Amino acid sequence: MAGSSHGHTPAAWTGVIIAFIGFCVAGAFMVMAQPVGFWAGMVITVLGGVVGAIMRAMGLGQPKESRTLSHGAPAARREPAAAEG
Repeated sequence: MAGSSHGHTPAAWTGVIIAFIGFCVAGAFMVMAQPVGFWAGMVITVLGGVVGAIMRAMGLGQPKESRTLSHGAPAARREPAAAEG
């Protein structure tokens, strides 16, 4: 995975960070037995996915041509010089 650009975009980072914050909020309120706070955290979690999708649509995600190449046949790559025996 080191050679791919999987998830290294502003859209991916922003969406995941927002979703992580929502997950933490929901978890904290679940422990405190506060259902309204739990559901607020779940809304924040879903909002992370929506924000990531909007940012990708705005062009801040991975370009379409590199997405299709990563799912196709694996390209022949050489190992770094340090890895070759």
